Amino acid sequence: MTVFDLPALMIAPNGARRTRADHPALPVTIPEIVQCAADCAAAGADGIHAHVRDAQGRHVLDAGLYRELLAELARQVPALRVQVTSEAAGRYQAPEQQAVIRVLVPAYVSVALREMLPPACSATQWQQAWDFYHWAADQGVMIQHILYAADDLQQWLQLRDEGLVPAAARVHLLFVLGRYTSRQQSRPQDLEPFLAGLKQAGDDRLQWAVCAFGVQETDCLVAAHRQGGRIRVGFENSLWHADGRVAASNRERVEAVRRALYPDGLP
Repeated sequence: MTVFDLPALMIAPNGARRTRADHPALPVTIPEIVQCAADCAAAGADGIHAHVRDAQGRHVLDAGLYRELLAELARQVPALRVQVTSEAAGRYQAPEQQAVIRVLVPAYVSVALREMLPPACSATQWQQAWDFYHWAADQGVMIQHILYAADDLQQWLQLRDEGLVPAAARVHLLFVLGRYTSRQQSRPQDLEPFLAGLKQAGDDRLQWAVCAFGVQETDCLVAAHRQGGRIRVGFENSLWHADGRVAASNRERVEAVRRALYPDGLP
C-alpha cells in the first residue's frame, strides 16, 4: 500500500453535476482543470480531487482522459497531490467503477463505501468489493473512503475489522456533511456524529477530511480544521462565500477559506 498523509487543503473544482449554467468559471476541459489546479496551488491548495468530462460536458469515468489530465498536472503542477474520483453520479455501477480504476491504477482515488457496498448487497457484490479493495492495496493505490453519515463510519470500521478493507499505516476518510441536492445547506454541527464515531474508534491512524455544501461551507471547514481534520473546498460542493456572495473562481474560495483558517495571518 502506498502511504502518504492526507492533503491539508484539497480543491474539488468541478465535480460530476454542475455545469457552466451553474457558474461560468466552472472548469470542464482538461486545460481549464489544469489551469484551475495551478491557480489553486498558488493560493495554498496541496491536493486536487479530479473529475473529467466528456465532449458534451458530462461526468465520465474514462481512463484515457484521466491519463491525459494526470500527465498535464504532473507537468504543470508537480507538487499537487492528485486524487481521481470513482464517483457513480447515477451513470455507473460498482463493477464499471472498479474496472476503470483497475485499468488506470492511479496513485490516489476516492471511493464511496455506499457505492461499493449498497444496502442489502449480494454475495457477488461483497466479493467484488473485497477483491477491489485488496487489489488496490496490492497495487499501491491509496483510497480515500467517502462516508456520508456516522452509520457509514461505523460500517467502515466493522468492514476493516473483518478484513474487507485492508489495514494501512495511514487511512484517509472523507466525511460528507450533507448531500448533493440543489438546496443543501450543511452546518458545522453536522460534523459532530462523525467525531463521536472517531472517538469511539480510538484509532489515531485515521486521517480525515470534510467537505460541505452551501453558504456555511467555510464555517464547516473551519470547524473541521479546529478538530484536527483536513478540508476539501471548491465548486463541486459550494459556490458561495460565508457572506452569501458567489465566488468568482475556485481560487477565490481557497483564498477565502485560508483567511478564515488563519485570521491572524497565513502560515
